[in-house]
Formats: sequence, structure tokens, C-alpha cells
Amino acid sequence: MVVVRRRSALPQAPSFTWAQIDGWSRENAEPDWLRQRRKHAWDVYQATPMPQIEEEWRRTDYRHIRWKEAERPISPNGATLAAVPAKNLEPLAGDEEGGSLVFVDGKLVRNEFSEKLARQGVIFADLPSALREHEDLLRRHLMTQAVKPEDGKFAALHGAIWQYGVFVYVPRNTVAELPLHVVCYGEASGAAAGHILVVLEDNAQATMQVEYASREAQEHSAYFGATELIVGAGANLRYVSLQDWNRETFEFSHQRGIVGRDGQLDWVNGVMGSRLTKAFIEVDAVGAGAEARVSGFFFADGDQFFDLDTQQNHNAPLTNTNLLFKGAARDDARTLWQGMIKSLPQMQRIDGYQVCRNLLLSDEARMDSIPGLEIEADDVACSHAATFGTLEEEPIYYLMSRGIGRAQAQLMIIEGFFDELLQRVPFERVRQRLMAEIEAKIIG
Repeated sequence: MVVVRRRSALPQAPSFTWAQIDGWSRENAEPDWLRQRRKHAWDVYQATPMPQIEEEWRRTDYRHIRWKEAERPISPNGATLAAVPAKNLEPLAGDEEGGSLVFVDGKLVRNEFSEKLARQGVIFADLPSALREHEDLLRRHLMTQAVKPEDGKFAALHGAIWQYGVFVYVPRNTVAELPLHVVCYGEASGAAAGHILVVLEDNAQATMQVEYASREAQEHSAYFGATELIVGAGANLRYVSLQDWNRETFEFSHQRGIVGRDGQLDWVNGVMGSRLTKAFIEVDAVGAGAEARVSGFFFADGDQFFDLDTQQNHNAPLTNTNLLFKGAARDDARTLWQGMIKSLPQMQRIDGYQVCRNLLLSDEARMDSIPGLEIEADDVACSHAATFGTLEEEPIYYLMSRGIGRAQAQLMIIEGFFDELLQRVPFERVRQRLMAEIEAKIIG
């Protein structure tokens, strides 16, 4: 017998007000066009119901958020660089970086930028500085092409209330050889909204890593994030995002990459922290010859719930997208991946691939994967898959027969499962750190 359970109550909405948002905007002396965009996003937010029964939300119950705690705006009183763990501040490669921006509770506490990149015309700045010094560029790109308020309830809320963020701009025919590093760290509990905007003009190249983390806390927090990656014709962007919020944080984020003609986007997304993460990760191939590789790894334990919604949109012919996600779950954790490959009519000779591989490490954990195709052209090569497995005894026995203890054998197999994706992170020190964090989750 199947028992259908209806949700007993509609989800409560955060209780921000336009007067509150307008006050922040005027206090920061934001230009009129930005205040108008915030108002438009607020109007969309007000007109959009809290998501519940829509296909992409109906498996995700977030009604247990204590909004009185999670909606309280974070004040960066006393925020300093000393709050950030040393591991997050290590240089990405060697002892040199192209730039480093570190935020604590939304306050910029480190601002370093290579003179070499600055002379090339590269921009690497926090959003308030970019508003003062590069207003025309920001006005042209900020939430106009990739993430828009109309993308959803929380995208609209982000467009209204975002507080801090980063603007990266690489001019045409410019190679930013040194990597750019951003750290967003939370010391206080409450609501935060960060924005990442990366724009590569035609034939530009860059590598960037963004890290999200926070200290342990008892109160609930909410993070309303947006990431916009705009890759021009012939440009090449390598982008790594690593999330390790504390276990009382609820993340709602919209992330989208747009790839132009013959452009390349190599995007790695790691999710290890938070109580609940609902992330929309999308890539739009908008020019012929555009290529995107989207990689994701996640490991949930305890009572964590990760809901990762990916979409690969082929909006031009002769485009290629390749998505590989790998995840593990133990204890009472739950994960959900929903993927979709879409093509517009007449977008012929496209190649879209997606797969999610899941490793269950306890009988109580649950992992769901829902791949999908929506193809409106007839000359395509598109495929999808989802696999599920547990730790098999045969390889464990093989390793034990070589003198390796059972616990160490299990650890080696799980590390091997994730190794393919970790190798896509272009920084050795970061790979070593991520493997140590995976080991910590395995050991419990």
C-alpha cells in the first residue's frame, strides 16, 4: 500500500522589506540604476510564491529552517583575517597568486592583486570597488545575461539583497597566467548574500578558485548566492568552487556559465558542508563550437541534505557539454541530483553527456539521481546515466590479502572513487586538502 503524505504547511518566507533593502542601498551610495535593479528583483520576489510543488523542488523540504535566526542580516563587527583558517589562505600554486580577496561576514579583510595582471588590464575587485571604478562594465553584465531575478524565488531575493561579491574581468586576447583566489568566510550566524561575476572577453584565459566556509555554530544561517561565468568567443576559463559551510547553514544558490563561440569552460564544483544545499548549476553553450566540462563531487554525512540541480543548454549547433558528478553518503544523510540536457530546435550536431555516480556507505543514507533529456533536434549525440553502489567485498578482500587493514582498505577504495574528480582541481595543495577532508568524513 502506498501512503501519500501532503506537506502540512506552506514554507515560511524570509521577512525582509523593501524599506530595509533601499536603506542599505542608499547608505552605500549605490547608483540609481542598481537601486532600480534591486527594486525590480524585489518585485519579482514578492510576486513569486515560495517553491514547494514545482518539479525541481518537490523532493526538497526546507520548512525546518528557523528563519528568525537565518534571516537576521550579518553585521561584520570585528571581522578580521585572523578568523579564517590557515588552510583556506594558502596560496593555490607555489607561493604566488594573481590575486587574493578574502571576506569575513561580507567585509573585505584581504585585498591583494598582482601588478602584472593589473598592467594587462585584468580587473579583480570587490563589487563596491568595481561600482566606483568600473561602473559601465558592471552595469552591462551584473545579472543581465547569466543569473536573472526571474530564474526563481531565491534568485530574485539574491538580486534584491546581495551584500558583497567579486568582479573579475579579463580583456580580449589577454592571458591571466596567475590564478585568482577568493575566500568567503562566515564568523557570525545569520543571512548572507554573495555574488561572483566573471567576464572573459574573446580569446581571454583565466583560472579561479572560490571557497565558502564558516565556523561551527548553534544558530541557523542562510546563504543566498549567485555565480555568473561569462566566457567569450575563443576564451578559456577554469573555475573551481568549494563549499564547506557549517552544519547549521542553509544554502540557496543559482550558478550559471555562458560559453560563446569556440569558448571553453572547465568548471569544478565541490560540496561538503551545510545542513541543506539547494544549488542550481547551469551551463549555456550559446556559440557554435562552445565546450563545457562540468565536474562535481559531494559527500554528505550526519543529517546533511544536498540537492544539486544541473542543466546543460545547447543553444547553438556544434556544441559539446560533458557533466560528471560523483557523490557519497553515510549515516542518515540524503543527496539528490537532478540533471537535464536541453537543445533548442535546429541545434544540430551537438554532443551532450551527463552521469552521476553514487556511493552508499550506510543502510540509512539515501541517494537519488534523476537524469533527463529534452532534445528538439534530430542530429545529436546525447546520453545520460546514473549509477549506485556500495563498498564491495572483493576489492576489500584483495587489499586485505596484501596486508592492509580493513578500515584502511575501505578508505583507499573511497579515495579511488573520488580521485578522478579531484584530479580535475588544478592545484596540488588543494587536492591534498580535499582528500584529507574526505578522509575525515569517512572516519567520522
